[in-house]
Amino acid sequence: MIRIRRTSSAPAVLRTKGKNKRRGHSLSYTANPAAYDSGALKFEFDGDIYAHDDVKAVLKAMQHDKCAFCESKVSHIAYGDVEHYRPKGGFRQHQADVLGRPGYYWLAYEWDNLLFSCQLCNQRFKKNLFPLIDPAARARNHKDALRREAPVMVDPSKEDPADYIGFRAEVAYGLDGTGGRGEQTLNALGLNRVELVEVRRDKLKYLHAFGQIVRTAADHPQNAALREVAERAQQQLDRAVHDSAEFAGMVRGTVADLGG
Repeated sequence: MIRIRRTSSAPAVLRTKGKNKRRGHSLSYTANPAAYDSGALKFEFDGDIYAHDDVKAVLKAMQHDKCAFCESKVSHIAYGDVEHYRPKGGFRQHQADVLGRPGYYWLAYEWDNLLFSCQLCNQRFKKNLFPLIDPAARARNHKDALRREAPVMVDPSKEDPADYIGFRAEVAYGLDGTGGRGEQTLNALGLNRVELVEVRRDKLKYLHAFGQIVRTAADHPQNAALREVAERAQQQLDRAVHDSAEFAGMVRGTVADLGG
């Protein structure tokens, strides 16, 4: 997970159709809050708006076609999801909790609440999970103040995950200790799931190989052919820390060990 630089202007469909939908949901809730709070009435959300092709395209470009959470490249194997950081339909403080209602319905079409993610991070792990440091401060409707909330999960579009998550080789860990936001974010999103760790390990293997080439060339400065290969290897190491590179957060956290 790395810091995501969100574009300042929301796609037009969110500023027009999305704004109208938000107004409609807010009016509906105001007319019958008890029914929505109990779950007797539920909001119907329009995926053709919040997941419109224009919205998805901007998110994918903004995130270099990577999942906002695990940093896997998405589009070569899946369509990917437009994910709501604050869940729109309902919420859970803990994964085993009964679904709380309503969710953050007034944020369903808000640009600041949308991210591009892989299906595993979104549908298998995060789902409706949205824990707060103080659950009593949760905003329960559009009239409540979001500023009172202190989310547990790191929002990569508003804060730097590197302040909370580090890497020991391919394994991520929380920098703020056991039970801190870093560790809870990793657990909530499955960022140390076996399959993901294996792919990160493979990434490090070939980067270590590039580092070895660079070190060997440094020990043989008169070998022009080796020096040329080492220059290409160094270019690969340099690219691996760019925002667009898969698993850049891990590589940045371990770059001192790569030897480039």
